[in-house]
Amino acid sequence: MIQGFYKKAHPRSKTDNSRTVPFLEILSMATETLWSNKLRTGLTMLGVIIGIASVIAITSVGQGVQKSVEQQIQALGTNVLQVLAGAARSGNISRGVGSTSTLTWEDAKAIAQQAPSAEIVSAYLQRNAQVVYNGENTSTTILGTDLNYPDARNTYPQAGRFFTQEELDTAAQVAAIGPTVQRTLFGESDQVIGERIRIQGEAYEIIGIMEAKGSQGPNDRDDQIFIPLTSMSKRLVGNNALTGVSVNGILVKSNNQEQLEAAQFQVTNLLRLRHNIYPPEVDDFRVTNQADIVSTFTTVVGSFTIMVVAIAGISLVVGGIGIANIMLVSVVERTKEIGIRKALGATNSAILSQFLAEAIVISIIGGGVGMGSGILIAFGAASVFKFPFVISALSVIVGFILSLTVGLVAGVIPARNAAKLDPITALRSD
Repeated sequence: MIQGFYKKAHPRSKTDNSRTVPFLEILSMATETLWSNKLRTGLTMLGVIIGIASVIAITSVGQGVQKSVEQQIQALGTNVLQVLAGAARSGNISRGVGSTSTLTWEDAKAIAQQAPSAEIVSAYLQRNAQVVYNGENTSTTILGTDLNYPDARNTYPQAGRFFTQEELDTAAQVAAIGPTVQRTLFGESDQVIGERIRIQGEAYEIIGIMEAKGSQGPNDRDDQIFIPLTSMSKRLVGNNALTGVSVNGILVKSNNQEQLEAAQFQVTNLLRLRHNIYPPEVDDFRVTNQADIVSTFTTVVGSFTIMVVAIAGISLVVGGIGIANIMLVSVVERTKEIGIRKALGATNSAILSQFLAEAIVISIIGGGVGMGSGILIAFGAASVFKFPFVISALSVIVGFILSLTVGLVAGVIPARNAAKLDPITALRSD
């Protein structure tokens, strides 16, 4: 590198002192210097690599998880209201929504008849139970429901059928099982239609296999068995409300998302009248809006992603400090070299440019490796945890700008220190 300056050196003159060293020459010398100190350069880059990789990976994973949950909720319908039974209390402790029988099948029928914005209404009764087939057993969720459930939840049989109105009226012992239940009890066999399983000791004939819907958070929506609500109430639960068949919840699907608020208003007021609830009494039910769930989840995940990205940004600051420290050490180690260059005609701006170029090269290469690593980490996480692989162009651009900024900021002080060295003092240094 000294030779590079030496070959272009001429007797000192004002023209020489003002001569600008070509950018490519500065870049070449900076790269050669970094290459000759591979270990030091690699360790210096590490902080930038970790920081950029963290920012891109975390942003990608956050967006992937968010998109996955949005798709799952939208698959169930964003124009759906869920009415849940109230919470039983033991002393001052709530047992959770749905732990008391405050909703009935008759409530669902009244909503279907009297709420103009309600297009589809379905009641359901839910319990966990042990299911047995030829020595194989599993604990799963049993959903007793009516004929409207498939339309309300956009969930249909992929093989066989759902139960009929006659089977609902007669409390028939028939069942449509989810794919997870099928795999658990029958393995890889597809010949399950017509087989009989036992639910809490009661025999049920399998008439259908529901289509796969995946997981929603910790809940596997394929790990379910659907039976007629009447059979569920009479044979498995055995507790009816005084005013009819008790249910855990009611699904209300409107014509479109714009009518959801109107449907929520109508359902809330209708149930208050039916349950004799007047202000300031508290409702013995809760109405949740699927669209609100999507919006709330998006906000929460977005805030969490920003927080974690901000934390990851700390490693970028640490990486910048590392670059500055190494460059300061490099100035001290190369004091005599700087003195020789100045003696041969190198200007302050040439020395400043080279040291600044070294810092920028370190940060850009580190940023490039970090971006590649972040994308690979995000792809691996998406493959393992089965959510969409999403890479935002904005996050890549921001990552590049951050790495460039780190290099500029971290290289300024060391570069200025090198440029200000007195050549005579530098030549005398050991």
